[in-house]
Amino acid sequence: MLTFIHKGFDPFPFSPHGTCMHLNSIMETCLYVDNLASAEAFYRQVLGLSCQQRDPDRHVFFQCGDQMLLLFVPAASSSGKSDVPPHGSHGPGHVAFRVESNEFPNWQTHLAKHGVPIEQTVQWPHGGTSIYFRDPAGNSLELVSDEVWKLDADTDNR
Repeated sequence: MLTFIHKGFDPFPFSPHGTCMHLNSIMETCLYVDNLASAEAFYRQVLGLSCQQRDPDRHVFFQCGDQMLLLFVPAASSSGKSDVPPHGSHGPGHVAFRVESNEFPNWQTHLAKHGVPIEQTVQWPHGGTSIYFRDPAGNSLELVSDEVWKLDADTDNR
């Protein structure tokens, strides 16, 4: 098993008052797309996400559970003409969506019905399943079961 904690390294930052600070969760994740209209249709109609905000020349924002998935046009988000620092990427990104193990057959049928080919299915040696497929921009999307990471929402895994 790999470890990335170096000897003598404290993994939790402290405030000037000596209290330990923690990152609570990932609030938003972003992918970059070349065609917002086709991306929005895919994420709404195929994946069933709820659109929260859109700027037809720059972005579409979706809610997924208690987190946000942001889709940006990289030429617009990296231009520096925004209220936030410029950012962008080229080439396929990746995001994984957690699903219940017993829903995999239904997802496979649903994706096939929408003409979305499954690129790969992985049965992980330590348990759990992943299904990989692409969005219209070529980003790698994954449906993954809880067993893959064995995260417990009631446990402090920071």
